Amino acid sequence: MAAKFITIGERIHCISPVIREAMDKRDPGPILQRAKEQIEAGATYLDVNIGPAESNGEELMMWVVKLLQENFDNVPLCLDTANKKAIEAGISVYNRAKGKPIVNSADAGERIDNIDLAAANDAICLALCSKHGIAKDNDERMANCQEMLERAMGLGMDPADLWFDPLFLVIKGMQDKQMEVLEFIKMCSDMGLNTTGGLSNVSNGMPKHIRPIMDSAMVAMAMMNGLTSAIVNPCDKRLMETIKSCDIIRGATLYADSYLEV
Repeated sequence: MAAKFITIGERIHCISPVIREAMDKRDPGPILQRAKEQIEAGATYLDVNIGPAESNGEELMMWVVKLLQENFDNVPLCLDTANKKAIEAGISVYNRAKGKPIVNSADAGERIDNIDLAAANDAICLALCSKHGIAKDNDERMANCQEMLERAMGLGMDPADLWFDPLFLVIKGMQDKQMEVLEFIKMCSDMGLNTTGGLSNVSNGMPKHIRPIMDSAMVAMAMMNGLTSAIVNPCDKRLMETIKSCDIIRGATLYADSYLEV
């Protein structure tokens, strides 16, 4: 059986005023509410974005990791911050019962040493196939991918623990680049590599009613090309229904009439 598609819920993000305030005040309520909604909607992992968190990042990340895992049966988490020490602190209190922690993220440029951090802590690492901004074409994406792969393997990392992100691009303004991104996902898939990405980038700037339709179409086409995970809003019902339906077609889930309720 094919592996089930992995969704990383994006809604615990300090850019949201409600979440930022909850993090500042160490108020569990809003964070637990967002976690509950996403888990009930079918998210596999939850992303925890604490922002740059330069002053109190370590303590904050440890607090959020413990809060979420103690309340939701060790839900697996994706630790999302530019503060390396905060990621390490989060991993130090992380329970792996349901899955390894994810480091979000490395790239082939200034952030390549986040691969070292992931390797040292037996974590998964999201690897953006960029170096100095967005790659201009698939040759450049692949060169960045190879560079990160070599570094990870040199550190003894399992290639399956690098999840490569081609960077989904906004359709409004970069419509001509969409098939290229899908082709790159196929290239990675043919090499046996895992892939991921921030799916909602494609529909940025579109009217609200169109976004779930466009995101659902993109996820179906990306899954057809071998995409193995994505950072999504799990509360987007249409998107989650599409992912679950694609998993049936791919043979990753056994069909039952109740498959949408799982």
